[in-house]
Amino acid sequence: MESFEVKQGTSPVILGLPHTGTQVPPDIWERLNDNGRVLADTDWHIHELYDGLLADVTTVRATFHRYVIDANRDPSGASLYPGQNTTGLVPETDFDGKPIWRDGAEPTMEDIAARTAAFHAPYHTALAAEIERVRAIHGIAILYDCHSIRSHIPFLFEGRLADFNIGTDKGATCDPAIERAAVEVTAAASGYTSVLNGRFKGGWTTRHYGRPELGVHAIQMELAQSTHLSTEAPPFAYEANKAARLRIHLKDILSGIERLAPELAK
Repeated sequence: MESFEVKQGTSPVILGLPHTGTQVPPDIWERLNDNGRVLADTDWHIHELYDGLLADVTTVRATFHRYVIDANRDPSGASLYPGQNTTGLVPETDFDGKPIWRDGAEPTMEDIAARTAAFHAPYHTALAAEIERVRAIHGIAILYDCHSIRSHIPFLFEGRLADFNIGTDKGATCDPAIERAAVEVTAAASGYTSVLNGRFKGGWTTRHYGRPELGVHAIQMELAQSTHLSTEAPPFAYEANKAARLRIHLKDILSGIERLAPELAK
């Protein structure tokens, strides 16, 4: 299986899609238990939600599921959120803390190394190449990393998650104007809640690539799945009316970020 899909565009904006893939190789599928085979922690329909919002945008999408290996985790295995519940490079549990592997079939260190080479590394090689290509065109590249998660997961966070969760690692991964453009749209979005650098401050992708001083800016958007799914449980169906309303605001965010590029490239 091909581990990623790339659609090249001429916009200074690149969409990263590390968690929408649902492909699991047969040998790995056989090791998942019944709970793991639900693939519950997918960023369901996110590639569909963002499709067509920005003309000529580049997209880099992982096709493999995050249970194979998580493309938004540090390949060293270092935790994104030390001291907090989270899932690792190859998750041992789902987001509810429940095991996803059959007893005795949990991934070994050798498995993790093999999956890093076969899936994680090729995805990031492709993403890095697109960042460099776009930066060569514009003198700047803006990576917008697209994510979603259930709005209520006690194992990971208390209460209900905001609808829009913007992550910039406390402002370290992008110019303040980019952060401000996203915040202004989400704060003004009627009927939605939003937070900047709350529970989700930007994953490994955002933190790894975001180097504003080098002309590479990165920002993560973690959406509550209640904003575009009919239910946050199987079959995780896309709700067209909800999505249409949400897409208006997502388009405003992306368009506003794109308009900043010429000034930031100076």
